[in-house]
Amino acid sequence: MAINCKRTRIRDAATRRFLSVVSLTLLAVLLLIVLLRTHSVATAVDEVNEYFDGSYNYSQIKEKLNLPWQNKFSIQLEKLNQLPPRNRDLYPNLAKDHIVIVLYVHNRTQYLKIVVESLSQVQGISETLLIVSHDGYFEEMNNIVDSIKFCQVKQIFAVYSPHVFPNSFPGESPADCKDKDNARKKHCNGTPDQYGNHRSPRIVSLKHHWWWMMNTVWDGLKETRGRIGHILFIEEDHFIFPNAYRNLQRLVALKPQKCPDCHAANLAPLDVNSRGEGKDTLIAEKMGNVGYSFNRTVWRKIHRKAREFCFFDDYNWDITMWATVYPSFGAPVYSLRGPRTSAVHFGKCGLHQGHEKKGACIDNSKVKIQVEDADKVPNIVSKWGVRVYELQQGYRAGFKGWGGWGDERDRQLCLNFALMYHSTNIGYTA
Repeated sequence: MAINCKRTRIRDAATRRFLSVVSLTLLAVLLLIVLLRTHSVATAVDEVNEYFDGSYNYSQIKEKLNLPWQNKFSIQLEKLNQLPPRNRDLYPNLAKDHIVIVLYVHNRTQYLKIVVESLSQVQGISETLLIVSHDGYFEEMNNIVDSIKFCQVKQIFAVYSPHVFPNSFPGESPADCKDKDNARKKHCNGTPDQYGNHRSPRIVSLKHHWWWMMNTVWDGLKETRGRIGHILFIEEDHFIFPNAYRNLQRLVALKPQKCPDCHAANLAPLDVNSRGEGKDTLIAEKMGNVGYSFNRTVWRKIHRKAREFCFFDDYNWDITMWATVYPSFGAPVYSLRGPRTSAVHFGKCGLHQGHEKKGACIDNSKVKIQVEDADKVPNIVSKWGVRVYELQQGYRAGFKGWGGWGDERDRQLCLNFALMYHSTNIGYTA
């Protein structure tokens, strides 16, 4: 009996030592991951401090508005946003008529590689500036952007992204309500949406990033805040054909004459499954969300509708625009495009599904998009007429929204984004 007890004690002691070793190992691994990420960002921040000689005041915006208190990581990312574009030694001058391209991304690395490769083949890409807007900081995504050598490139990071605040708003706070919690009974924080559901930081990030990016690109960045002309917006799952940039330049030049009431120019049809009509005519239709571009005049109209955008109960930026912002303009919002698509949506899951589930966005085979000879040269012809699609399916005024955007904190943060780069109060308070 004594021998058995002794063996048991020895076995238990060995088990405890083993568990201790495992725990310490896991802790060390987690610490290493954090340190690697911090070191990577901190190294870049050192470059910023050297570039600005310590004169950048990251607290200026925070002092003006009731924005969330920034953690150290958010402040570091805000400093990174001040760096000048890279590759200026390779491409010192932008073309006089260049159209800035903004690519907004989250964490789908396998998609971003495809988009970057497609952009590298675009005619005229070396003449312009590519801005990559990140929702969160992901080292693999950052490395892909670092590899771009075909044009000037500037990275910006959403400094109030929920992915940057793991334990506080805009991220998930310990005291936040979840799902359909009753705030009064649970003594938790949050305002439910129209369907009784509380906010999901990962979901609301979609709309926050888009709105933060728009305000930052148009009114915040030194490189673009004075820009009057068009800016092209694409996502990390948009394949861009070689003729896209030249086609867009032609569409922008023809728009005042062919469709003076058009608000935008698009590289793809509203129907993401369509490859175009293939006929000799330009198309004016409802503004799509794949490869869309507009100028500062249109941005000012959108910006003035901040309240409509920020208070509509739908976490999708594009549905919010279709259902409440565009209808508030008082006239149809058309976009001019060609009869053959110059951009294709190839993603199989939403922008922020990413790595939430194992293999959620992983394709079993490579994305195969056929690029024909007609896609390699500009194919917009100035003598073509314009066919107008007046009645189209899709979201419109009167749609209630899919929800996910009922929390008053998200709405106020959204309104504050509209005020970030404006010194005077323009009436967007809740």
